[in-house]
Amino acid sequence: MTTFDWHILKRLTLGYVLMVGLLILFFIVLHYVESIDDFLDRGAEMKAVFTVYYPNYIPDIVRQISPLALFLTAIYVTAKLSQTLQLSALNAGGVSLMRLMRPYALAGLLLTGFMFWFNGWIVPHTNQVYLTFEDQYLKKSSSQLDRSELHRQNAPRSFVTVGYYNDNNDTATRVSLQTFSEDNELMSRYDAEQMRWNDSLRIWQLEKVVYRAWPLEAVEDRDFSQGSWPVVREIAQLDTALNVLPSFFARTENDVDKMNIPEAAFHVEQLRLVGASDMGKPTVDYYKKFSYPLANLILVFIGVALASKRRRGGQTVQIGLGLAVAFVYLALMLLTEPFGYAGTLSPLLTAVLPHAVFAVFALLLVFRSR
Repeated sequence: MTTFDWHILKRLTLGYVLMVGLLILFFIVLHYVESIDDFLDRGAEMKAVFTVYYPNYIPDIVRQISPLALFLTAIYVTAKLSQTLQLSALNAGGVSLMRLMRPYALAGLLLTGFMFWFNGWIVPHTNQVYLTFEDQYLKKSSSQLDRSELHRQNAPRSFVTVGYYNDNNDTATRVSLQTFSEDNELMSRYDAEQMRWNDSLRIWQLEKVVYRAWPLEAVEDRDFSQGSWPVVREIAQLDTALNVLPSFFARTENDVDKMNIPEAAFHVEQLRLVGASDMGKPTVDYYKKFSYPLANLILVFIGVALASKRRRGGQTVQIGLGLAVAFVYLALMLLTEPFGYAGTLSPLLTAVLPHAVFAVFALLLVFRSR
């Protein structure tokens, strides 16, 4: 690392921090102006808005704006060097663009690694607070994906059907638990008026995934193993060992956003095992935890390549061109997500495709730049 490398790193760091601070302020002011009527109409205390909601919203804002902030900082720093002919002097002295990119690449790699940890473990913790607050005071409709006629697989030959699930008290009504033989013949069936989650009875076993936490009330036990006619018993209450959690019934659009990476991986895998529908969004959101930080590294290469050439109009043109590229990048991510949610594209491809396209674009720009 030379003195010039440290100089670039220092300017990138200071510019990035300043840019993030300005964008956070812009986002909060814009969001507050847009949401103040909802806060007042729904009785939110202004003290809670500014001491609970927005402080916990800031980490998610940083997650979203970090690639843009580094991108604009890289454009500004490089364009400044280009317009003052410092890049021309370095070029005349035998310094190539590849060599110049070393401190930029180091900054991009460090920030990508940091944002992977930040997005994967810190942001989900604060999201639990701010998304709950948002559901209470801002959402005009519930974010729960499904409430009635729910079907979940409890085991390879065991299924749970719930007529209606109330996520406020974790209670299911019109419950049926069916067990089938290897020949797909019905062996037993429990019909209950109600099933309530009891966290105190939980047994957490990550390998076997057993939750002895769902007592059934007013149960009719039908045993079909003795013949064609079932043996019926009535039971007031029956404790069951089910491989399902309340989150498997009361699913919301933002479940994965509230989980760190290990929790999200476990959640998505268990949803597959229990046969949950609409798996596109949680799976795409899980893979985005890995792919989105890569935008920090990709955009810094694009920014340097775009700004390394002097253009008529100076830094204003450079920054405008950079904003156009960032807009296309964001638009591509937003355009591919619905296809992943619907299952038209695989979730992994949906999360990776925009970054792969712009990674190729960044390489082409770098190699074509003088």
